[in-house]
Amino acid sequence: MQRIITVGREFGSGGRTIGKGVAEKLGIPCYDHEVIEQLVERSGFAADYVKSQSEYAPNGSLFVNALNAGNFHGLSNQDKLWTMQRQIIEELGEKENCVIVGRCADYILRDRADCLKVFIHRDFQSRAERIVQVYGETEVPTEKRLKEKDKRRAAYYQFYTDQKWADLANYHIVLDSGVIGIEKCIDIIADLY
Repeated sequence: MQRIITVGREFGSGGRTIGKGVAEKLGIPCYDHEVIEQLVERSGFAADYVKSQSEYAPNGSLFVNALNAGNFHGLSNQDKLWTMQRQIIEELGEKENCVIVGRCADYILRDRADCLKVFIHRDFQSRAERIVQVYGETEVPTEKRLKEKDKRRAAYYQFYTDQKWADLANYHIVLDSGVIGIEKCIDIIADLY
């Protein structure tokens, strides 16, 4: 049986960095953008489209959803991507020990006894400073970027899992990377693994 770590995270908390650091420390693969690459390959959609639809809830408009309905048994393009993403994550969990960042992996693999579900958070101001440091300035104000990204992730998570994003009950461990620090978070998760 494979052992998996899933890492959910707030935007700007360093969750992706922590996930990659844990994988490196343990000598196992980390899947994040690699899931998007596999989605592009399987779906035939353009990479920019897949990336823009990944981890974001479908448009609430019934009209838009009706227009987007594809040939995949009447599913919208976004539902098709969700189905493929779920299959990819299940396959990764069966294939090898690994770390999977985001993409509702904690929910998809929720029934596996060999899955450590982690959530990384950080205070708002610290996240705002970090995204400017890591991603740079944009025309969109930093606070707005944070709020929009977290809101879209929460809506996506709720839409596809019927669970509340960042709810402590969904995870085995929740770490504050602003207080603990990224390196210490990596050590804690690796030790738990």
